[in-house]
Amino acid sequence: MWALKCYKCECCGSDFVSCKALKYHFRQKHFGKVHCEECGHEVLRERRHSHSESVPERSTMETQKLSWKNLEERNINHVATEISKTCRMCSRHFGTVLSRENHEIQEHGWIASKRAQMSIGFSPHNMLECKSPQELRKFADENIHPASGPLSTACVAEIGALFTLIQACFPVPASRMIQGGSYVKGTDTQGCSEIDIVLFSDVFANVNHCKKQLREGLDALRENLKQTSHGDRILMGKRTPLPLRFNFVCTEGLHRHSFEIMAYCDILGPAPSTDLKLHLYRKLYLCNDSDMAQLCALALLPYQVDFVKASVARVKELIRLMIHWLKTSFANSTEENKFRRLPSSYTVELLTIHVWELAGKPLLFSLVQGMRAVLKLLVRYAEIDVVWHRHYHPKFPIFVKVNQKHTRPFILDPANPTINVCDTCNAWDEVALVARHSLLKPLFSRVRAEPPWLFTNDW
Repeated sequence: MWALKCYKCECCGSDFVSCKALKYHFRQKHFGKVHCEECGHEVLRERRHSHSESVPERSTMETQKLSWKNLEERNINHVATEISKTCRMCSRHFGTVLSRENHEIQEHGWIASKRAQMSIGFSPHNMLECKSPQELRKFADENIHPASGPLSTACVAEIGALFTLIQACFPVPASRMIQGGSYVKGTDTQGCSEIDIVLFSDVFANVNHCKKQLREGLDALRENLKQTSHGDRILMGKRTPLPLRFNFVCTEGLHRHSFEIMAYCDILGPAPSTDLKLHLYRKLYLCNDSDMAQLCALALLPYQVDFVKASVARVKELIRLMIHWLKTSFANSTEENKFRRLPSSYTVELLTIHVWELAGKPLLFSLVQGMRAVLKLLVRYAEIDVVWHRHYHPKFPIFVKVNQKHTRPFILDPANPTINVCDTCNAWDEVALVARHSLLKPLFSRVRAEPPWLFTNDW
């Protein structure tokens, strides 16, 4: 983990290694400018009046782009977006996280007491009330780990049959189908799992052609699935701009699987060359269309799945515990803070793997020690700075550019050097608060770091 730089610009949040560098930056970027509260940008002081007169029209356009419906659509994308800079109360977008936080305090009274009231919401019989590793193990077996034995075998058979059915019901021939989600990665929890499916077809000539035909194809798949023998157990979700979503009730109604299906042209193929992947990274970096970027990023799903799937079984157990913590420790969003976005499950998976790597990748370890380490790092979320180089070189120009301008917390997608997965969350301060209160729970009382977790003593 890289060390924090010492000098922070109060205007834009950039970090610098010396006071001299900060002063030079301020003179070059901010001197003679003032912050416009209407649009969130900086303007020259002498042009402030004329700028203010032109803001209403621009603000209306911004509001339309960042409406509740639009934010919902952005939140479901596979690619990360800059939700981190949107207000959790009114969805306004700002240039920096610092300006967004100042707005929330001044306009919405987002003070410490209000944040605590709207953030902390431990569910009854929370696993954090367990008093020993043995109690945690029993709790996890009864409430978190997916079913095993005959139920698991029946579930695998039903899901396999549904995979075949989906490919057969798709209105155009699919050359390849790839699966992702917690079910495939082995990080699913009891009662519900997520399954992502991408159907690749040679019928789609290119991105634009796919984008035009995709909605029609997924609508046809939707209707075809309803007519099958599984139709009575498929609960279709609302139509969305790109993916088809539904829940499948499995194994005599004991649990369900949340499906998300997409289709695209196979731009990489099953065994792409390095040059082909680098070309895709450049395309994603330069793409200004979020829908098109999401479609292009689908080709990277196998690498994202393999990265998590390759973890040892103990790490997947720890991931399940952390995802359960994420789902059961926060207060539900209300009408007042309905634009709050917590970290995604994928972000939690990557952060957990990173902490395990810091511990030296032990095959066996205490789950209590592992949870404590992840929670302690979440308390210090501003120091999270994580990069893997399995799919792109440190000197790859796009990685260098993204890395130079990143803000913390920063976890670069291991398969996509253009995406900071932490950008899908605008409530990291709430995450830190709940993590801090979680560490005071009985499960961690009087727990001290043991090898190989001694490095957490510095956190």
